Amino acid sequence: MSIPVCMQGRLSVPAIGAPLFIISNPDLVIAQCKAGVVGSFPALNARPAEVLEQWLIRINEELDAYNQTNPDNPAAPYAVNQIVHGSNDRLMHDVELCVKYAVPVVITSLGARPEVFDAIHSYGGICLHDVINNRFARKAIEKGADGLICVAAGAGGHAGTLSPMAFIQEVREWFPGPILLSGAISTGDGILASLAMGADLAYLGSAFIATEEANADPAYKKALVDYAASDIVYTNLFTGVHGNYLRPSIEAAGLDPENLEESDPSKMQFGSGGSGKSKAWKDIWGCGQGINAIKKVVSVSELVKRLNYEYEEARRRVIAA
Repeated sequence: MSIPVCMQGRLSVPAIGAPLFIISNPDLVIAQCKAGVVGSFPALNARPAEVLEQWLIRINEELDAYNQTNPDNPAAPYAVNQIVHGSNDRLMHDVELCVKYAVPVVITSLGARPEVFDAIHSYGGICLHDVINNRFARKAIEKGADGLICVAAGAGGHAGTLSPMAFIQEVREWFPGPILLSGAISTGDGILASLAMGADLAYLGSAFIATEEANADPAYKKALVDYAASDIVYTNLFTGVHGNYLRPSIEAAGLDPENLEESDPSKMQFGSGGSGKSKAWKDIWGCGQGINAIKKVVSVSELVKRLNYEYEEARRRVIAA
């Protein structure tokens, strides 16, 4: 196992809450950290750019206060997601704030840049980079990433197509550092399965959308409860990057899920919507194939308690087998 030092002794279950565009906010992140999972949010969620500093101050202050009153049960660290793509003209501004406030974990997506990794390393932070195949994984480590988030088939939002078993085996063959697995994980059993395959931590997104603290439309949360894996469509229409989205939300936007156009990957759009008919991340709902495990909208605390219970029960079953 290769759990980052900043997370050791601070997790109630070996998991990170994935950054959710628009949905992840300080309320969600703080609740996740207090419950014992790493909470994260995309820097671009803080708009305008000046709001990011306000969010970082609040998260740091609330988690510091919690840790002072709970020295024997400290909160998990938090993470900020940076979109390292040419379309993100805020990148270096946001990275500088991460340095200023010593963000413990930075998750990088859609590009691996040494200068970003170097900036985070300058104060002792760590960088986890999400990848969809072994080739990208090697490049990220060569450029300075500390760990990898293997985004396998079935993950919500932007997702790869590889089987999690094949993907983790390929990467673990050469990389001894921290590996996270993303893809249809919404239960404690799934978290344990991730570790059995060779990952150090599980990466969960969709389950946290259906929580009281998440900044998601109530209809979105209800849809996660009502639908299942067969209701998900894999397409690159909305941002230029392939991802998984709920079919009913695509239909509500006036589109035919069976006849979606292909977008030009060189013209990626984040938040503006590739279709021109709706804002992709507002009206088209991303989610992973593990949503059948979501039975109701609950608090983050209740969700993490369920995950912990399922995880421990799964461990007991394996030991008894």
